[in-house]
Amino acid sequence: MDHQVIPIRSEGEPMVGKPKWLKVRAPMSAEYRNLVQMMRDLKLNTVCEEASCPNIGDCWKQGSATFMILGKVCTRTCAFCNVATGRPDPVDSGEAERLAEAVARLGLKHVVITSVDRDDLPDGGAGHYAAVIRHLRLRQPEVVIEVLTPDFQRKPPSCLNTVVDAGPDIFNHNLETVPRLYRSVRPGARYFTSLRLLQRAKELDPAVVTKSGIMVGLGEERDEVLQVLDDLREAGVDILTIGQYLRPSEKHHPVMRYWEPEAFDELKYLAEKRGFGMVASGPLVRSSFHADRVFQMLKLGRDHA
Repeated sequence: MDHQVIPIRSEGEPMVGKPKWLKVRAPMSAEYRNLVQMMRDLKLNTVCEEASCPNIGDCWKQGSATFMILGKVCTRTCAFCNVATGRPDPVDSGEAERLAEAVARLGLKHVVITSVDRDDLPDGGAGHYAAVIRHLRLRQPEVVIEVLTPDFQRKPPSCLNTVVDAGPDIFNHNLETVPRLYRSVRPGARYFTSLRLLQRAKELDPAVVTKSGIMVGLGEERDEVLQVLDDLREAGVDILTIGQYLRPSEKHHPVMRYWEPEAFDELKYLAEKRGFGMVASGPLVRSSFHADRVFQMLKLGRDHA
Protein backbone atom coordinates (compact mmCIF):
# COMPACT_ATOMS: atom_id res chain seq x y z
CA MET A 1 0.00 0.00 0.00
CA ASP A 2 1.36 3.42 -0.96
CA HIS A 3 1.08 5.74 2.05
CA GLN A 4 0.93 9.20 0.54
CA VAL A 5 2.01 12.18 2.62
CA ILE A 6 -0.99 14.49 2.94
CA PRO A 7 -0.03 18.04 3.98
CA ILE A 8 -1.63 19.67 7.00
CA ARG A 9 -2.67 23.29 6.72
CA SER A 10 -1.72 25.33 9.79
CA GLU A 11 -2.46 28.84 8.53
CA GLY A 12 -5.28 30.63 6.75
CA GLU A 13 -8.98 30.94 7.30
CA PRO A 14 -10.96 28.45 9.42
CA MET A 15 -12.80 25.72 7.56
CA VAL A 16 -16.53 26.01 6.95
CA GLY A 17 -19.02 23.21 6.35
CA LYS A 18 -18.51 19.60 7.38
CA PRO A 19 -17.52 17.09 4.71
CA LYS A 20 -19.78 14.14 4.00
CA TRP A 21 -17.65 11.66 5.99
CA LEU A 22 -18.47 13.55 9.20
CA LYS A 23 -22.25 13.37 8.82
CA VAL A 24 -23.93 11.19 11.48
CA ARG A 25 -27.57 10.38 12.14
CA ALA A 26 -29.33 11.81 15.16
CA PRO A 27 -29.76 9.26 18.00
CA MET A 28 -33.25 7.78 17.88
CA SER A 29 -32.97 4.16 19.06
CA ALA A 30 -34.92 2.64 21.94
CA GLU A 31 -31.60 1.73 23.59
CA TYR A 32 -30.61 5.40 23.48
CA ARG A 33 -33.86 6.56 25.07
CA ASN A 34 -33.72 3.88 27.78
CA LEU A 35 -30.14 4.77 28.67
CA VAL A 36 -31.01 8.46 28.89
CA GLN A 37 -33.79 7.64 31.34
CA MET A 38 -31.60 5.37 33.45
CA MET A 39 -28.90 8.07 33.73
CA ARG A 40 -31.56 10.52 34.90
CA ASP A 41 -32.99 8.06 37.41
CA LEU A 42 -29.56 7.34 38.92
CA LYS A 43 -28.44 11.00 38.73
CA LEU A 44 -25.37 10.15 36.69
CA ASN A 45 -23.56 12.14 34.00
CA THR A 46 -21.95 10.95 30.78
CA VAL A 47 -19.25 12.67 28.80
CA CYS A 48 -21.18 11.52 25.74
CA GLU A 49 -23.84 14.14 26.47
CA GLU A 50 -21.81 16.85 28.18
CA ALA A 51 -19.12 16.95 25.47
CA SER A 52 -21.63 16.59 22.59
CA CYS A 53 -19.92 13.48 21.23
CA PRO A 54 -20.90 12.68 17.61
CA ASN A 55 -20.92 8.95 18.37
CA ILE A 56 -23.55 9.07 21.11
CA GLY A 57 -26.21 7.36 18.99
CA ASP A 58 -23.91 4.52 17.92
CA CYS A 59 -22.45 3.84 21.36
CA TRP A 60 -25.69 4.15 23.31
CA LYS A 61 -27.51 1.89 20.86
CA GLN A 62 -24.96 -0.77 21.87
CA GLY A 63 -25.49 -0.08 25.58
CA SER A 64 -22.08 1.55 25.97
CA ALA A 65 -21.42 4.85 27.74
CA THR A 66 -18.54 6.78 29.26
CA PHE A 67 -19.46 7.90 32.75
CA MET A 68 -18.37 11.36 33.90
CA ILE A 69 -17.84 11.57 37.65
CA LEU A 70 -17.19 14.51 39.98
CA GLY A 71 -20.02 16.60 38.55
CA LYS A 72 -20.48 18.28 35.18
CA VAL A 73 -18.84 21.65 35.84
CA CYS A 74 -15.11 21.93 35.10
CA THR A 75 -12.60 24.27 36.75
CA ARG A 76 -10.78 24.83 33.44
CA THR A 77 -11.70 26.42 30.13
CA CYS A 78 -10.27 24.47 27.22
CA ALA A 79 -10.90 25.99 23.80
CA PHE A 80 -12.09 22.69 22.28
CA CYS A 81 -14.37 21.39 25.03
CA ASN A 82 -18.13 21.79 25.41
CA VAL A 83 -18.27 20.92 29.13
CA ALA A 84 -19.44 23.81 31.32
CA THR A 85 -16.85 25.83 33.25
CA GLY A 86 -17.40 27.36 36.68
CA ARG A 87 -17.56 26.49 40.36
CA PRO A 88 -18.28 22.76 40.76
CA ASP A 89 -20.70 21.28 43.25
CA PRO A 90 -19.39 19.34 46.27
CA VAL A 91 -18.33 15.75 45.58
CA ASP A 92 -21.31 13.37 45.62
CA SER A 93 -20.38 10.59 48.04
CA GLY A 94 -23.13 8.31 46.72
CA GLU A 95 -22.06 8.55 43.09
CA ALA A 96 -19.72 5.54 43.18
CA GLU A 97 -22.45 3.21 44.38
CA ARG A 98 -24.99 4.48 41.83
CA LEU A 99 -22.47 4.14 39.02
CA ALA A 100 -21.79 0.53 39.98
CA GLU A 101 -25.56 -0.03 39.91
CA ALA A 102 -25.76 1.39 36.38
CA VAL A 103 -22.92 -0.84 35.15
CA ALA A 104 -24.66 -3.87 36.66
CA ARG A 105 -27.98 -2.97 35.03
CA LEU A 106 -26.32 -2.50 31.65
CA GLY A 107 -24.32 -5.70 31.97
CA LEU A 108 -21.19 -3.92 30.78
CA LYS A 109 -17.97 -5.87 30.39
CA HIS A 110 -15.90 -2.72 29.81
CA VAL A 111 -16.58 0.59 31.54
CA VAL A 112 -14.90 3.95 30.96
CA ILE A 113 -14.76 6.46 33.81
CA THR A 114 -13.74 10.06 33.17
CA SER A 115 -14.29 13.39 34.92
CA VAL A 116 -14.12 17.12 34.72
CA ASP A 117 -10.99 18.81 36.04
CA ARG A 118 -11.37 19.46 39.77
CA ASP A 119 -8.53 21.85 40.56
CA ASP A 120 -10.59 22.95 43.59
CA LEU A 121 -10.02 19.62 45.36
CA PRO A 122 -6.77 18.95 47.27
CA ASP A 123 -6.30 15.62 45.45
CA GLY A 124 -7.86 16.68 42.14
CA GLY A 125 -10.53 14.00 42.61
CA ALA A 126 -8.12 11.06 42.80
CA GLY A 127 -9.75 9.64 45.92
CA HIS A 128 -13.14 9.66 44.24
CA TYR A 129 -11.74 7.79 41.23
CA ALA A 130 -10.37 5.16 43.62
CA ALA A 131 -13.75 4.87 45.36
CA VAL A 132 -15.51 4.33 42.03
CA ILE A 133 -13.02 1.63 41.04
CA ARG A 134 -13.45 -0.17 44.39
CA HIS A 135 -17.26 -0.13 44.13
CA LEU A 136 -17.10 -1.50 40.60
CA ARG A 137 -14.75 -4.29 41.65
CA LEU A 138 -17.08 -5.29 44.48
CA ARG A 139 -20.20 -5.25 42.29
CA GLN A 140 -18.74 -6.48 38.98
CA PRO A 141 -15.42 -8.27 39.63
CA GLU A 142 -14.85 -9.21 36.01
CA VAL A 143 -15.53 -5.80 34.45
CA VAL A 144 -12.65 -4.13 32.59
CA ILE A 145 -12.17 -0.68 34.11
CA GLU A 146 -10.73 2.14 32.03
CA VAL A 147 -10.10 5.52 33.65
CA LEU A 148 -9.60 8.71 31.65
CA THR A 149 -8.19 11.09 34.24
CA PRO A 150 -7.24 14.76 34.53
CA ASP A 151 -3.55 15.67 34.68
CA PHE A 152 -3.49 16.31 38.48
CA GLN A 153 -1.34 19.34 37.75
CA ARG A 154 -0.02 21.10 40.86
CA LYS A 155 -1.31 18.24 43.01
CA PRO A 156 0.83 15.89 45.14
CA PRO A 157 2.42 12.98 43.22
CA SER A 158 0.50 10.65 45.52
CA CYS A 159 -2.71 11.52 43.63
CA LEU A 160 -1.66 9.40 40.69
CA ASN A 161 -0.59 6.63 43.07
CA THR A 162 -4.10 6.68 44.57
CA VAL A 163 -5.71 6.02 41.19
CA VAL A 164 -3.20 3.43 39.96
CA ASP A 165 -3.16 1.58 43.30
CA ALA A 166 -6.95 1.14 43.04
CA GLY A 167 -6.29 -1.21 40.12
CA PRO A 168 -7.75 0.09 36.86
CA ASP A 169 -7.04 -2.12 33.85
CA ILE A 170 -6.43 0.86 31.56
CA PHE A 171 -5.03 4.26 32.50
CA ASN A 172 -5.95 6.89 29.90
CA HIS A 173 -4.99 10.53 29.73
CA ASN A 174 -5.29 12.54 26.52
CA LEU A 175 -2.57 14.87 25.25
CA GLU A 176 -5.24 16.34 22.92
CA THR A 177 -2.91 18.41 20.70
CA VAL A 178 0.69 19.33 19.89
CA PRO A 179 2.84 21.32 22.35
CA ARG A 180 2.80 24.54 20.30
CA LEU A 181 -1.00 24.80 20.52
CA TYR A 182 -1.37 24.19 24.26
CA ARG A 183 -1.49 27.90 25.14
CA SER A 184 -4.45 28.52 22.82
CA VAL A 185 -6.19 25.13 22.96
CA ARG A 186 -5.49 23.79 26.45
CA PRO A 187 -4.27 26.82 28.46
CA GLY A 188 -4.74 25.28 31.90
CA ALA A 189 -2.52 22.29 31.10
CA ARG A 190 1.11 21.63 30.26
CA TYR A 191 2.17 19.16 27.55
CA PHE A 192 5.08 17.62 29.42
CA THR A 193 3.05 17.35 32.64
CA SER A 194 0.52 15.21 30.77
CA LEU A 195 3.24 13.19 29.07
CA ARG A 196 5.01 12.53 32.35
CA LEU A 197 1.71 11.44 33.97
CA LEU A 198 1.36 8.65 31.41
CA GLN A 199 4.97 7.61 31.89
CA ARG A 200 4.63 7.54 35.69
CA ALA A 201 1.45 5.46 35.53
CA LYS A 202 3.36 2.78 33.63
CA GLU A 203 6.27 3.01 36.07
CA LEU A 204 3.94 2.60 39.06
CA ASP A 205 2.27 -0.48 37.52
CA PRO A 206 3.98 -2.00 34.48
CA ALA A 207 0.94 -4.25 33.99
CA VAL A 208 -1.51 -1.37 33.49
CA VAL A 209 -2.36 -0.59 29.87
CA THR A 210 -1.71 3.08 29.13
CA LYS A 211 -3.64 5.01 26.52
CA SER A 212 -3.77 8.52 25.09
CA GLY A 213 -5.49 10.43 22.33
CA ILE A 214 -5.03 13.48 20.14
CA MET A 215 -7.26 15.58 17.90
CA VAL A 216 -6.27 16.99 14.52
CA GLY A 217 -7.69 19.97 12.70
CA LEU A 218 -6.64 22.60 15.24
CA GLY A 219 -3.78 24.02 13.18
CA GLU A 220 -1.00 21.52 13.80
CA GLU A 221 1.80 20.68 11.38
CA ARG A 222 2.35 17.11 10.23
CA ASP A 223 5.83 16.91 11.76
CA GLU A 224 4.41 18.10 15.09
CA VAL A 225 1.87 15.28 15.08
CA LEU A 226 4.58 12.73 14.38
CA GLN A 227 6.68 14.14 17.23
CA VAL A 228 3.73 13.61 19.59
CA LEU A 229 3.57 9.99 18.45
CA ASP A 230 7.28 9.62 19.19
CA ASP A 231 6.87 11.21 22.62
CA LEU A 232 3.99 8.90 23.52
CA ARG A 233 5.91 5.81 22.51
CA GLU A 234 8.92 7.01 24.50
CA ALA A 235 6.57 7.26 27.50
CA GLY A 236 5.50 3.62 26.98
CA VAL A 237 1.92 4.32 25.89
CA ASP A 238 0.18 1.19 24.53
CA ILE A 239 -3.01 2.46 22.84
CA LEU A 240 -3.43 5.59 20.71
CA THR A 241 -6.59 7.25 19.40
CA ILE A 242 -6.60 9.95 16.72
CA GLY A 243 -9.75 11.83 15.72
CA GLN A 244 -10.99 14.94 13.96
CA TYR A 245 -11.66 18.03 16.08
CA LEU A 246 -15.22 19.27 15.69
CA ARG A 247 -16.13 22.76 16.87
CA PRO A 248 -18.91 22.59 19.49
CA SER A 249 -19.97 26.24 18.97
CA GLU A 250 -18.86 29.57 17.53
CA LYS A 251 -17.25 30.38 20.88
CA HIS A 252 -14.81 27.49 20.57
CA HIS A 253 -11.55 27.10 18.65
CA PRO A 254 -12.18 27.07 14.88
CA VAL A 255 -11.57 24.02 12.74
CA MET A 256 -8.51 24.76 10.63
CA ARG A 257 -8.83 21.66 8.49
CA TYR A 258 -11.05 18.62 8.06
CA TRP A 259 -8.66 15.74 7.55
CA GLU A 260 -9.53 13.26 4.82
CA PRO A 261 -10.10 9.60 5.83
CA GLU A 262 -6.96 8.69 3.87
CA ALA A 263 -4.90 10.97 6.11
CA PHE A 264 -6.14 9.10 9.19
CA ASP A 265 -5.20 5.82 7.52
CA GLU A 266 -1.69 7.16 6.99
CA LEU A 267 -1.37 8.25 10.63
CA LYS A 268 -2.54 4.82 11.78
CA TYR A 269 0.12 3.19 9.60
CA LEU A 270 2.86 5.49 10.90
CA ALA A 271 1.77 5.01 14.51
CA GLU A 272 1.77 1.23 14.19
CA LYS A 273 5.26 1.37 12.71
CA ARG A 274 6.35 3.21 15.86
CA GLY A 275 5.22 0.27 17.98
CA PHE A 276 1.85 1.16 19.49
CA GLY A 277 0.00 -1.99 20.49
CA MET A 278 -3.29 -0.70 19.08
CA VAL A 279 -4.22 2.42 17.10
CA ALA A 280 -7.72 3.73 16.38
CA SER A 281 -7.55 6.54 13.82
CA GLY A 282 -10.45 8.08 11.92
CA PRO A 283 -12.57 11.22 11.57
CA LEU A 284 -15.12 10.15 14.19
CA VAL A 285 -12.74 8.34 16.54
CA ARG A 286 -12.90 9.59 20.13
CA SER A 287 -10.95 8.47 23.17
CA SER A 288 -13.55 5.99 24.41
CA PHE A 289 -15.23 5.10 21.09
CA HIS A 290 -15.40 1.28 20.89
CA ALA A 291 -12.98 1.19 23.83
CA ASP A 292 -13.91 -2.41 24.58
CA ARG A 293 -13.09 -3.59 21.05
CA VAL A 294 -9.79 -1.70 21.00
CA PHE A 295 -8.72 -3.26 24.30
CA GLN A 296 -9.70 -6.77 23.23
CA MET A 297 -7.79 -6.35 19.97
CA LEU A 298 -4.73 -5.26 21.95
CA LYS A 299 -5.02 -8.35 24.16
CA LEU A 300 -5.49 -10.59 21.13
CA GLY A 301 -2.40 -9.14 19.49
CA ARG A 302 -0.33 -9.68 22.62
CA ASP A 303 -1.57 -13.25 23.02
CA HIS A 304 -0.42 -14.04 19.47
CA ALA A 305 2.88 -12.18 19.74
